[in-house]
Amino acid sequence: MPIITDQEALERACAAWARAPHLAVDTEFLREKTYYPKLCLIQVAAPAGGRAAAVDPLASGIRDLAPLMALLHDPAITKVFHAAKQDLEIVFHMTGRLPAPVFDTQVAAMVCGYGEQVGYEALVAKVTGAAVDKGAQFTDWSRRPLSDKQVAYALGDVTHLLEVYDALLRQLDRRGRAGWITEEDAALADPALYEFRPEEAWRRLKVRNPKAKNLVVLRALAAWREREAQRADRPRGWILRDEALTELATRLPRSMEEISALRGIPPSFRDGSKGKTVLALMEEALATPQKTWPQPERKAPMDAEAAERLELFKMLRKMHAARLGVAPHILSSSDDLRDLAIHGEGADIPLLRGWRLAESGQEMLDLASGRLAIGLQDGKIQAMRVTQRGTASS
Repeated sequence: MPIITDQEALERACAAWARAPHLAVDTEFLREKTYYPKLCLIQVAAPAGGRAAAVDPLASGIRDLAPLMALLHDPAITKVFHAAKQDLEIVFHMTGRLPAPVFDTQVAAMVCGYGEQVGYEALVAKVTGAAVDKGAQFTDWSRRPLSDKQVAYALGDVTHLLEVYDALLRQLDRRGRAGWITEEDAALADPALYEFRPEEAWRRLKVRNPKAKNLVVLRALAAWREREAQRADRPRGWILRDEALTELATRLPRSMEEISALRGIPPSFRDGSKGKTVLALMEEALATPQKTWPQPERKAPMDAEAAERLELFKMLRKMHAARLGVAPHILSSSDDLRDLAIHGEGADIPLLRGWRLAESGQEMLDLASGRLAIGLQDGKIQAMRVTQRGTASS
């Protein structure tokens, strides 16, 4: 089986891959016991009969992945992934840079009407008719040696990916949606998606009916946990589970005895230095100026007219989705429509940008302003332009 385990073979393969206009790329990794994903395998395939191989970064003969990383950053080669975000995160963590340009087949499938977040196995079956062997899907990729079956499974992910890529490109071109995928893939190139900033870790957590004092403590504790997890390269939950963290921020204990009474607090926090550290962090957070405390997010109130607009927007979104052959939530989320109903053109939502504005958002604005109406025509619900005379025409 074509698996690369030495530096010379890696450099020869990269030299061959460098001549390809695009490469299919996939990774196998583990992160159950680590904070950062542990890269175990990188699979690459080139089109038109080009070589497909799996690079083993754990092999003793691989000294440096720099030749492969250079390919992933080469602007002349399109890197094709499926559900790219985790793969991009690995490369970003290793190099501090994101591969570019990138084509995500999951995103392309979305704009071609295959639904939201379609899985690789289902997409391959729908596009090519091939069946993907998922027998090694839940294998431990860190164990060596890898079996022939494992390597064959891993390579199947990139060889089929090339067929899917070609088919989706044809569909995008036929439907005039190449610009859609360009916009969606550009969003994946934002480094903020892959940066681990401890000060922002609290935003992942939910506290019911929080006050500002709960949030300032949550921010401090979440940042501390994030740094501890990064330093030890261990999952966040191994330091302190989410439920325990939010419990501390909600209850605001002031002593070791009060900490001990909380649910989900590990014994090491009740009896050791970690509990004292948590108490000190909470005290420091509450001592900061209140004007710097994060404030609870409050949804803007919705009056009766806005509620009526929201229902019309939902109906129009359903009509747009049917016309385009896509899932409604690809066009806009329910929260986006709510913001639009309340704030109108001032809403800062994806629906009012790029291809979504052209395909759906503008008609939403026209509906809100009275330039468009929804009504029955020939027994069907349709959107109709409102003329200057006040009549409607489809």
